[in-house]
Amino acid sequence: MRLIRIVIASLALFAVSSCGGGDGGSSQPTVAPSSPTPTPAPAPTPVVNTAAVVLDAGPAALRTGSGGYNAFNEPYVTVTICAPGSTTNCQTIDHIILDTGSVGLRIIQPAINASLLAALPVQAGPSGNPVGECYQYVNSYAFGSVRVADFSIAGEKVAAMPFQAIGDGGSFAAVPASCSSGGGTAIATVKDFGANGIIGIGTTTTDCGSYCTVAGGSSAAAYYSCPAAGCGAMIPRAANTAAPFEQVPNPVAAFAVDNNGSILTLPSVPQAGAVSIAGTVIFGIGTQANNTLSASTVLPLTTSTSRLGPGVLTATYNGKQLTQSFLDSGSSSYFFIDTALAPCTDTNLVAFYCPPSPVPLSPVLTATNGTTASAAFTLYSPLNVSGAATAAPGLGVDPTLVKPPLPFANSFDFGIPFFFGRTIYTAIEGRAAGSATGPYVAF
Repeated sequence: MRLIRIVIASLALFAVSSCGGGDGGSSQPTVAPSSPTPTPAPAPTPVVNTAAVVLDAGPAALRTGSGGYNAFNEPYVTVTICAPGSTTNCQTIDHIILDTGSVGLRIIQPAINASLLAALPVQAGPSGNPVGECYQYVNSYAFGSVRVADFSIAGEKVAAMPFQAIGDGGSFAAVPASCSSGGGTAIATVKDFGANGIIGIGTTTTDCGSYCTVAGGSSAAAYYSCPAAGCGAMIPRAANTAAPFEQVPNPVAAFAVDNNGSILTLPSVPQAGAVSIAGTVIFGIGTQANNTLSASTVLPLTTSTSRLGPGVLTATYNGKQLTQSFLDSGSSSYFFIDTALAPCTDTNLVAFYCPPSPVPLSPVLTATNGTTASAAFTLYSPLNVSGAATAAPGLGVDPTLVKPPLPFANSFDFGIPFFFGRTIYTAIEGRAAGSATGPYVAF
């Protein structure tokens, strides 16, 4: 529920030159005709729990029409959805944000082709009416139908899995007032989202848990009965993580195997940024040879019953304990309050910090069991990022200057720049994951 996007507008106006590189090669030796043909080594068995992650300019739809832009600091994966039970009526959809700070698969409805959309059933509620959902992020909200599809990523599959089709039409066209009143901007298009969709792989097993087992929902998610006249009354939904599903599940928690967490690995990024970067996400922790828990620090997080909310820990910064802090690959920058840091004065960079030179900062993380870890990083100015970059490290945002301001008086958001140059584990609540039980983060 923490996806936060801040786009650096017209960054090319402030660009500095970036370094490039070349690649070289060597000629291959010629094999004499009389040489015996070597027996090829057997191909390794592919590991089916690993997906590619890319940070690039985003889906093509971002750059079409008025107001086009390139994505920035958005980690994307590719997923496949099929009509339930079909192996032919399927669609592979790229540029789905990988978000460790939220839960559930959500796809912008126009990104789904018409023939597949027509074959994806809409969930029915207790009275037989179609089901809709409102999902709240920190500074935005998404409303749409709850549809059912066979889902797969990296060889992992979930049959008949509910997901949210954001911006669906018909009885879902009008957003209920109880959803929009939560504040923030409405997400309805690819441009609104900066992606074709999002896959939330955070620490809970479903997106609403016990809060939605009774009508009323939670501050993050609520389900609605949506007859032809439109969506109105909130309805209860069970928190199953296997069929028959009712709530939108964490796809990882719904896998048959490798269902206890994920491991995101991204390379380091130079201060001037990079045109694109590539990493991996591995599903499961301690379930296969390639996902052993080898992190030096394991930090248990709050559970879904905590009054602070799930998946948070304490960050101590400038002597203040921020007890609702979190690691979140869906946030494009570090979000924190520091009145001593200089904000950017250019209107294209509103809310960003613009230090005249790099500033080392030293927040400390404290887990629910008292374990501590350094979260130190260097804060850079966006003025020094290349105009061609779609990823850059060390950028910070003052949440009080975001419009509308973000409720971060008690939070430090360690967004995607914190993940650069690291391997970060996210373990799901109640699931044994290596030598520890989730929820935790580790690095």
